[in-house]
Amino acid sequence: MQVADGSGVQARNGKATIVIIAAALIISAAMGARQTFGLFLDSFAVDRGIPVAVFALAIALHNLVWGLAQPLAGAAADRCGAAPVVAVGALSYAAGLTIAAVTHSEVTLVLGMGLLVGLGMSCTTFGVVLTAVGRSASPEKRSLAMGLASAGGSLGQVALVPLTQLGAEAWGPTMSLCMLAALLAAAAPLGVLLDRRSPAVAPANELRTPGLGEILSQAVRHPGYRLLTIGFFTCGFQLAFIGTYLPGYLTLCHMPVGLGATALSLIGFFNMIGSWGCGWLGGRFRQQHVLGWLYLIRGVAIAAFFMLPKSEMSVVTFAAVMGLTWLGTVPLTSGWVAKVFGTRHLGTLFGVCFFSHQIGSFLGAWLGGFLFEITGSYSLIWALTAAAGAMAALLHFPIKDKPAQGLVGISGASVA
Repeated sequence: MQVADGSGVQARNGKATIVIIAAALIISAAMGARQTFGLFLDSFAVDRGIPVAVFALAIALHNLVWGLAQPLAGAAADRCGAAPVVAVGALSYAAGLTIAAVTHSEVTLVLGMGLLVGLGMSCTTFGVVLTAVGRSASPEKRSLAMGLASAGGSLGQVALVPLTQLGAEAWGPTMSLCMLAALLAAAAPLGVLLDRRSPAVAPANELRTPGLGEILSQAVRHPGYRLLTIGFFTCGFQLAFIGTYLPGYLTLCHMPVGLGATALSLIGFFNMIGSWGCGWLGGRFRQQHVLGWLYLIRGVAIAAFFMLPKSEMSVVTFAAVMGLTWLGTVPLTSGWVAKVFGTRHLGTLFGVCFFSHQIGSFLGAWLGGFLFEITGSYSLIWALTAAAGAMAALLHFPIKDKPAQGLVGISGASVA
């Protein structure tokens, strides 16, 4: 048995720190740019004559493509490393934003902001980036490391939403989208840093992990994995609806101009705290139980915000609570998968689970625009979004976290 000395531990921790920082920067660019899309809805509808339903379809499609491509991107990263996957994804994302910046065509908008952005998201976010973080960290610190990377990734949401709003007001939406495209292109080389992991840790665990076919078979038969996958649908549904339509909803409620961008920025700020907190809690309590409480709190907050009178204070409070529960689901969900199935095929298994999340995102983004078009109101979709939180909580509390057959002692054992 190999015992690491102090210098070895320091080197391993240093490599893990580099991976966390690189992951945070990549996620900041990808998720931060995505969070700005709701700011362009009115300009596309008014200035370019593109219906709200078509814009909603483009957003919904990129969520669906993201989910469909995520298992493939995760598998590619498992096999070839994160660097080429991140590079291809970042350039695809940048191309999609550039097309959206210059087009006046409904079809081209759907192609750029739907297909190309969706492919880019699958390669530059959780299924590829956070799994690299999970492999770089020791089992006891894995949940916290993923939480830190997610928290750092929220910097993009905090910074890019107001900067994009200012850029759109000063130079117009075309230039603002082109600036976002340039940012994504600049993030392409950062994937090289994600593959800096210690050979003293990762391969020793991976050599004893069953093959992909066996792992997938175990996952499909595992009741907890099925419940986790179904529950993850709710996260995508809620986040896509709120991220896309909150600014427009606040405008309908006669709230001050710019409050929507402020709310999205606040969600990003508090998400830094929430992602770190959820990662910390996931290292000390059963991750599925933390997820259950997170979904329950989120559902109650959504219901209260919808039913109570609107004010600047209620918007700020809602944004804060949503931020604290926003992306904390990701380190908890991926951490549970790593605990039960190991890290060798984490990208693939999380990608399959994440597909359910993106089906929810597709419906949340598309239904918001569709129901608004036919009813002139967001009331029904708000009610559905709140109810989904209660459903997800009920699904997560019964989940067990015993390691799958043949994986006991691999990549972190079950929490007692």
